[in-house]
Amino acid sequence: MPHTKDELPDALYSAAQVRGLDASLIAAGTPGFELMQRAAHATWRALVRQWPTASELSVLAGHGNNAGDGYLVAVLARRAGWTVRVLAAGDPQRLQGDAALAYAEAVSEHVSIDAWTAQSQLRGIVLDALLGTGLTGEVREPYVSVIAAINACALPVVAVDIPSGLSADTGRVLGAAVRADLTVTFIGLKLGLFTGDAADVIGELVFNDLQAPPELFDGAAITARRLTAGNLPRLAGRAPASHKGKFGHVLLIGGDRGVGGAILLSAQSALRSGAGMVSVATRSEHVPAALARIPEAMVLGTSSPNQLMGLLQKVSVLVVGPGLGQASWGRSLLSAAANAPLPQVWDADALNLLAAKHVSLPKDCVITPHPGEAARLLGISTAQVQADRPAAAHALSKKYTAVVILKGAGSLIASPDGRLALCHQGHPAMATAGLGDVLAGLVGALLAQGMQAFDAACLAVWLHANAGAQEGKFGRGLAASDLIPAIRQLLEEQAPCLK
Repeated sequence: MPHTKDELPDALYSAAQVRGLDASLIAAGTPGFELMQRAAHATWRALVRQWPTASELSVLAGHGNNAGDGYLVAVLARRAGWTVRVLAAGDPQRLQGDAALAYAEAVSEHVSIDAWTAQSQLRGIVLDALLGTGLTGEVREPYVSVIAAINACALPVVAVDIPSGLSADTGRVLGAAVRADLTVTFIGLKLGLFTGDAADVIGELVFNDLQAPPELFDGAAITARRLTAGNLPRLAGRAPASHKGKFGHVLLIGGDRGVGGAILLSAQSALRSGAGMVSVATRSEHVPAALARIPEAMVLGTSSPNQLMGLLQKVSVLVVGPGLGQASWGRSLLSAAANAPLPQVWDADALNLLAAKHVSLPKDCVITPHPGEAARLLGISTAQVQADRPAAAHALSKKYTAVVILKGAGSLIASPDGRLALCHQGHPAMATAGLGDVLAGLVGALLAQGMQAFDAACLAVWLHANAGAQEGKFGRGLAASDLIPAIRQLLEEQAPCLK
């Protein structure tokens, strides 16, 4: 059965892993051409369901198995009485195996097949069957020109398996990519459909397993796990006789002059996400504002790290970095935190100071870099991080022996033990300041309540993204603080407080 966006499987694979699953299906007795026919039928059903009144199809075909799927969709459309034309960007004589059989079937059904030229006209629904999941290098001509024509045509576009030009492994646009309205993908979900540039080009995603038996996936290697409401780590319920001392004491350190709001957002998030107690160490001039905004927090005006020493003996989790700055005040407080044997969340300027080698990261940390901070931590460019976000997340986790939340479209959570989780929810209205501060406080609160670092990071990212999606429905102007009540509501829905 096909899956809608809310019913997608959890497992995410590399292109090579999906090819392995495909080969296993064939080895178990399903002919490759039959799988190609199933893919074509799945694509055709999704296409007709999306545009039930359409009657004309333009197929752009390359010269691989992706093209074979396209030729078979053209056959189905012709049999349904549609006006169909295949424009071959790849020479049909180069087709091999099952793709060659698909081309032969299209010829026998008298499908119109012409070579693509710059003067070719696109009509009706446009089917992208140019380049499949095997693409690794930059898109070259004639495909660059074909992709540009598809993107300029203002017609509905369907991508077979993956939009041509999008990396199935990294989600990076390889120079140029088709912007699809609908992508129909098969057998196993590719990681690259959910991170990096993917959200800009895949449109609606439909999945079909091509009738692969469940045992095919038993024990199969996966690249990542997609976070869903059904597989989230659970925060334990609370006994009726619970008290604040059972749910941790979070100390949040930051808020230099001019950026005092950042640490207050983190503190408010930690408080509303269930931390038993919350303390804030910030500039003395920010204390009145902090007490006015969060009277439940204990606020310490701090001018030197010596003032933290007593408090560090009493707390259970540190959140360091929001509004910390990189001047001597922030550096000295971060140094004190780094020497404390406590679970910690490092964000923002704590990461910039770490990258500048002003301090070393202690054990049991969660770090929450955006791509620019990740680049500084790895000593590479932001473009290199974005070119392979999964590799960057793993590299950071290995280098710093920490759980890493690599923020951005398709946020990734990497553990030093090799686990990788992905959250693709969210909303473009979340592109605003302060959301990272809210996330850092949320992670700290979950750690304080007893969750392991990887689980806390996964749950926090999912809550944060889905709160953003919920509040983003109201459009532009989303403020970071808008997420906090939404996070509280979602957390209660996912893990009720009372057993």
